[in-house]
Amino acid sequence: MDLRCLPRGYNFLHMKTAIITLESHDDLISVRDRMSWAKTPRILLVWPKFEKVTLRQVDLKVLQRHAAALGAQLGLVTRWRRVRAEAEALGIPVFDSTRQAQRAKWQKPKPRKLPRKAPDRTLREKREQVQVREEAWRAHPAARVLAFLIGVLAVLALVALFLPRAEIRLKPVTKTQSVTLPVTASPSADSVLITGNIPAREKRIVVEGNQLIQVTGEGVVPQSKAKGVVVFRNLTQNAVTIPLGTIVWAGDARFATIEPGVVNPGVGETAAIRVEAAAGGVSGNVDAGAINIVEGRLGLLLSVTNPEPTTGGRERVSRQATDADRARARELLLSRLQNVALAGFQNELKPGDVLFEDTLAVSQTLSEVYDPPDGAAGSQLTLTMQVEYAIRYASASDLTELAALALNASLSPGFLPASDALTVESVTDPKLLEDGSVRWKIRVEREIAQQMNIAHVTRLVMGLGASEAQSLLDGNLPLQSDPKIALTPSWWPWVPIVPFRIEVVTR
Repeated sequence: MDLRCLPRGYNFLHMKTAIITLESHDDLISVRDRMSWAKTPRILLVWPKFEKVTLRQVDLKVLQRHAAALGAQLGLVTRWRRVRAEAEALGIPVFDSTRQAQRAKWQKPKPRKLPRKAPDRTLREKREQVQVREEAWRAHPAARVLAFLIGVLAVLALVALFLPRAEIRLKPVTKTQSVTLPVTASPSADSVLITGNIPAREKRIVVEGNQLIQVTGEGVVPQSKAKGVVVFRNLTQNAVTIPLGTIVWAGDARFATIEPGVVNPGVGETAAIRVEAAAGGVSGNVDAGAINIVEGRLGLLLSVTNPEPTTGGRERVSRQATDADRARARELLLSRLQNVALAGFQNELKPGDVLFEDTLAVSQTLSEVYDPPDGAAGSQLTLTMQVEYAIRYASASDLTELAALALNASLSPGFLPASDALTVESVTDPKLLEDGSVRWKIRVEREIAQQMNIAHVTRLVMGLGASEAQSLLDGNLPLQSDPKIALTPSWWPWVPIVPFRIEVVTR
């Protein structure tokens, strides 16, 4: 036998006994596997001193049979009392140490003989006594027929309880509930209160248009620009280039060079260059020496003057729009745009919304263009504007919520709303107050119906015939019309006797 092939835990003494040292994690399967390696006539299982091994008596019996199948005898080394008692009961030899197990002679287990008993000849009689015999009355045909009839009646009773269904339609007495209440719509309110305060909501719209009017004023229109010659004087030792469009000033009159030039190097060197007035009219005709300022960086390098007066600036009298003309055009156009904006707001209103026309105002002017512009000649003035208007209104949802609060607060005892529909009508025109809020009165109405006790109606008609139930309901309930009872199936003559099969519908 090759000892290297054996698992850990084996020792051999005199090559006759295989010693297997158990560990706390060993169980029946692992111990059986380790025993299968043994090729000796004796197998000794050694229990650990301070650790428990989870092997029961039945496991020891299985291991004993497995050892016998291997052709070996099983023995134990343990000090645990429970294990020793269980092993001795099975006839497994138990030792205090491995040395004792090696030296002592193992006792062969003695086969247990079971006592043989004589067969019991009274078993048949006992079995017949134990058998339960059916009562005689149960086998009687009349009893069987009666049991069948009881079963059929039970089924019919269940059908009578759960098959029929009744729908009772009632039309209670109705009347109109009406309330008149004051309403205040305020921009600062953010919710609907039963006191009549609601939010004043805002709409915005952008409109545009133009207005054409005949001008009434006259004005002077520039006809040509003044021209002349200026002399630039060098203030440095270097040559200075004068570009086209260099600006020079004569008081408030602005001129620009209409040709480029160069002033030679050296202090006092000069260059004459033609200039033209920036604006047309006589304002460009200035006296000699009036031009004396050079604009920009060249003013540090050059001085300028005009030896001769500038001439050629002319004006003519023509028709021009005045401030009064522009104000008139603006007023006419704003009045027309306001009507357009109001019509647009009315088209955007939802049914039931209340528009506060007194709050219509210009929110902002997006564009305002006059043609011809200010100072230009023309016999007609065209104004084009784009304006945003704002207006406040009361929404139908807020008014409906307020109406429901007021109606519910004044609802008569014993009545309920017949439906969710209600009407809201303005009694007075909205009036704008100084604080920006709007006040007016409204009248709200709805239909209310006499409240019905569904449970009471159900109790009244349970189990009655259709005609009798109809008469009973008509005489005991405040109804506007005769009650209607529909039974399912249609041939069933009575109202069901269980409440959940009766449906009461009020309209």
